[in-house]
Amino acid sequence: MASAPQKATPPPSIFAAATTTNPAPDYTVDQPAKKVAIIITEPSTNAPFPKGITTMARSQSSHPLDPLSAAEISVAVETVRAAGATPELRDSMRFIEVVLLEPDKRVVALADAYFFPPFQPSLLPRTKGGPVIPSKLPPRCARLVVYNKKTNETSIWIVELSQVHATTRGGHHRGKVISSHVVPDVQPPIDAVEYAECEAVVKDFPPFREAMKKRGIEDMDLVMVDTWCVGNYSEADDPSRRLAKPLIFCRAESDCPMENGYARPVEGIYVLVDMQNMVVIEFEDRKLVPLPPVDPLRNYTPGETRGGSDRSDVKPLQIIQPEGPSFRVNGSYVEWQKWNFRVGFTPREGLVIYSVAYVDGSRGRRSIAHRLSFVEMVVPYGDPNEPHYRKNAFDAGEDGLGKNAHSLKKGCDCLGYIKYFDAHFTNFTGGVETIENCVCLHEEDHGILWKHQDWRTGIAEVRRQVKHKIFDGKIEAEVKLTGILSLGTLLPGEFRKYGTMIAPGLYAPVHQHFFVARMDMAVDSKPGDALNQVVEINVKVEEPGENNVHNNAFYAEETLLRSELEAMRDCNPLTARHWIVRNTRTSNRTGTLTGYKLVPGPNCLPLAGSEAKFLRRAAFLKHNLWITSYSQDEMFPGGEFPNQNPRVSEGLATWVKQNRSLEESDIVLWYVFGITHVPRLEDWPVMPVERIGFMLMPHGFFNCSPAVDVPPSPCELLDSKDSDIKSKQIQGGLVAKL
Repeated sequence: MASAPQKATPPPSIFAAATTTNPAPDYTVDQPAKKVAIIITEPSTNAPFPKGITTMARSQSSHPLDPLSAAEISVAVETVRAAGATPELRDSMRFIEVVLLEPDKRVVALADAYFFPPFQPSLLPRTKGGPVIPSKLPPRCARLVVYNKKTNETSIWIVELSQVHATTRGGHHRGKVISSHVVPDVQPPIDAVEYAECEAVVKDFPPFREAMKKRGIEDMDLVMVDTWCVGNYSEADDPSRRLAKPLIFCRAESDCPMENGYARPVEGIYVLVDMQNMVVIEFEDRKLVPLPPVDPLRNYTPGETRGGSDRSDVKPLQIIQPEGPSFRVNGSYVEWQKWNFRVGFTPREGLVIYSVAYVDGSRGRRSIAHRLSFVEMVVPYGDPNEPHYRKNAFDAGEDGLGKNAHSLKKGCDCLGYIKYFDAHFTNFTGGVETIENCVCLHEEDHGILWKHQDWRTGIAEVRRQVKHKIFDGKIEAEVKLTGILSLGTLLPGEFRKYGTMIAPGLYAPVHQHFFVARMDMAVDSKPGDALNQVVEINVKVEEPGENNVHNNAFYAEETLLRSELEAMRDCNPLTARHWIVRNTRTSNRTGTLTGYKLVPGPNCLPLAGSEAKFLRRAAFLKHNLWITSYSQDEMFPGGEFPNQNPRVSEGLATWVKQNRSLEESDIVLWYVFGITHVPRLEDWPVMPVERIGFMLMPHGFFNCSPAVDVPPSPCELLDSKDSDIKSKQIQGGLVAKL
């Protein structure tokens, strides 16, 4: 089990001797950090505090990287609302996003060094005469994206918070507006409230009702109107108007609310909705396409509600951890084995992992990454026909990955001993909503970690792996794709080569799923250091000749990526291509630089022409890897507001034109990975999980395998047959191996 963080009891006066305790682990209740900061000089990371060290009371209990609390969100919203010039202006404010304004990395270093356990003064540079430690950290700030429904303007606000502000009750705002400005020519993401309003407006529109009546549908309760952003295909889609083009579906049974209505797409109807004023501004019944026949295999709910029966031969599988898990949680701070990191969450990205580090014996805490998250997901469709050609969803930038998260259920989404984290965010009108159990932290058995059998002795050593998958230093990012196919209608006898026929009258268009992982790396670096570089590795076959007389030679060739324009790279499985982020000042026992390598999984590039309209907003899909020098305002690969964005190549493709040096820099990796989905019948009515992802793996970071100290499993120690085998001596000859 990981060692507990050292905590100090607050002294009765500003300066007094520090004491330490080792509290019992608590896996289900978040324990706030003790209010104390430590002034010391460079101890080992986990050593107890020496006697006589002075301490001072800490002014705030929230770490600079903790997500905003529900109270802080409320204070930020009310502060901005109160700043509105008129009651009419205040009433028209709609709150798209309220998130933590993440502080400068040096503030994070200060907090981790002296204000929050485990106290790590080594994170700050040595100074002559010793460190000068402030009595408190800078106030936390909130960043708000606000849409004004009256003026159709989007603005960004910065509000300063403090401990007293965050605990304010009774509706009295105590925040302070630091700045605000209108962002011209943009549209923010569509909100769930707007989805519902759009559906109601379309279903109440008389020409739409008449069009549905022609298709045999008069009961509007059967109709499903899914709001889709318009993208940007012409000047008519520019963000001077807030627009949506809904897709229409229709359930078959009014008495079955659990029916899969996506099995009956309604085609031939064109609708354009003004989302600012919530009115239908264009409507056309272009083609009377009959509704597809009702598919008897359309439903996926349990048993009789599906019209079938469930299997009866599935036995329970229980995960039991009688001593609890091997991780410890203190607020958003997690220790697992030798690892530690912080858990965050935003309505746009969902899960965010901060300050990933490894405690490496006498070398202490060694940083790997400052911030890890998924910053965009794009799903382009390959059918050129209406309406499928405009299905090019930006699920983070047009909607929000975090906002679409849901509460996880033990036994269904997560197994074993689980620590849950809630997520707070604002709704459209400024209220605070909480997704309980939004993120789960748990351990999974993941098979064999390593194994070796000595044929001379017959002794086999084996260790099992617990998932997180970080026993051996690897960090694996895995995306599980599942859900319901977005279908189209086929007329009798019709065939379309751009998809797969799923059922009579139904086909699923081909499409791709792309994800963008943003990795703010910090390999063996302190926060704010610029000491990393990236090299590309390609395996080359040696030319025949004196150095390759047996024609079997190959070797790994290393190329330093010196600038941002050089670092626009694609995967190449033929050369086993991968990339290593190295620290330019730190070496291992062989004298080579320490590093972490990015190992691609299966991947693809967009299967679209270079002039495809969606690529104007998603130019970042044109390469699998982009590398930039860190800039605080470069967060999203297609820019902050991709919805209806008319600007070509905004975001990554523009930032790299600065061609900043990467030879020794604060490195940010942008890894774009995807899958091409040619639908199968087995993907209907709900798609079984497909997995894609990548891995960060130590490459010369450690002096040997960090997994050799993992103890044997208890069952191995208790197995008498194994013990007998270990005691036998092999007297020559070969041991048969299976």
